[in-house]
Amino acid sequence: MTAPTAQHTTNPPADPHHSTSSGRVRARGLGLPFTGTPGPYNALTDVPGVQVGLVTLVKGDGPLDTGHGPVRTGVTAILPRGRDGLGTSCAAGVHVLNGNGEMTGTAWINETGALATPVLLTNSHAVGACHRGAIDWLNAVRPDLRDRWHMPVVAETYDGYLNDINGDHVTPAVARRALDAADGGRLEEGSVGGGTGMSCYGYKGGTGTASRLVTHADATYTVAVLVQANFGARHELTLAGVPVGRHLRHDDPLGAAGAPVPSGAGSVIVTVATDAPLLPGQCAALARRVPLGLARSGTTGSHFSGDLFLAFSTANPSALASHYPAGHRAERLDSLLFVPWGDMDRLFDATVHCVEEAVADALVANTPMTGRDGHHLPALPHQQVIDLLRDHHAFG
Repeated sequence: MTAPTAQHTTNPPADPHHSTSSGRVRARGLGLPFTGTPGPYNALTDVPGVQVGLVTLVKGDGPLDTGHGPVRTGVTAILPRGRDGLGTSCAAGVHVLNGNGEMTGTAWINETGALATPVLLTNSHAVGACHRGAIDWLNAVRPDLRDRWHMPVVAETYDGYLNDINGDHVTPAVARRALDAADGGRLEEGSVGGGTGMSCYGYKGGTGTASRLVTHADATYTVAVLVQANFGARHELTLAGVPVGRHLRHDDPLGAAGAPVPSGAGSVIVTVATDAPLLPGQCAALARRVPLGLARSGTTGSHFSGDLFLAFSTANPSALASHYPAGHRAERLDSLLFVPWGDMDRLFDATVHCVEEAVADALVANTPMTGRDGHHLPALPHQQVIDLLRDHHAFG
């Protein structure tokens, strides 16, 4: 492969693997090599039925005035079975690499192996607002479910370096807007949705996504991830196996002495989705592979980074439901189809490779951002990265 020259945004190529929905270049558009075959959009929405909605809040500048300061935040909403599948359980599992963070609803997932609610990603101090908004939205769009218990999954990363995080800018209404916006198809990446105010390896981070096609028993399945990337110290950054961060130490505000947020802090949330039929324990096994993909991007896992992962399968829609006993309902046994444990390696491979690419996309599909108190994050310098990868023969 010949090393390309950098391109930034606008005039998207026909191939959605190379650009986002707005035309921002993706990692593959820069020529970065990755393992595996992506789905049509190389996105979480390649898993049939999965829908994603984004609300991005950017306004104001200048000094921080709590409640009225610069807003650099948002909400990402994921509907595991889309709007039509609300209330129908998915097999699910979670994994925590480092618990300096929050993901609600995980006690129920650990208890039953089931996920039947939306998943929302936002900033650290907006978990409650999104939780309330998700319940209100579910009751409005599915009034037949109003008498059921709702335990939405809401996860967070910290955007207080750029955002007025204590200003209550993410409200239940904003969460409802993100859920209303959920749809399939091509996704935007970078500083959008819950990833709006996030950093990654000392550069502007945020939202990234990727998918892989996997065959098993004459069927083709999709494994896909969505990453809210807010982690990593600059010197750790690795792309295509090349430790580029060691050569990009300039313009690193989070690595400077006295930085208000320690280098490498912030957290990362990863959602893994697949239509391959899996047991809840196998979903948890996919979630446990997420750190291997993150490690390929260089991180060793900061104490100040909450690293929380959720995986779910959209197969077996009639199983794993929890209903109140009813006298008129005949008792029965449920059953699950699942990939044999001995055949899981291809799904593990796909998860790791998706995570690595999604982190790269969150960095590549981005622009610089200035937020509260003049705090600034540069964007990944495309041409310098290309030059470093070419010097290390990463393009083959």
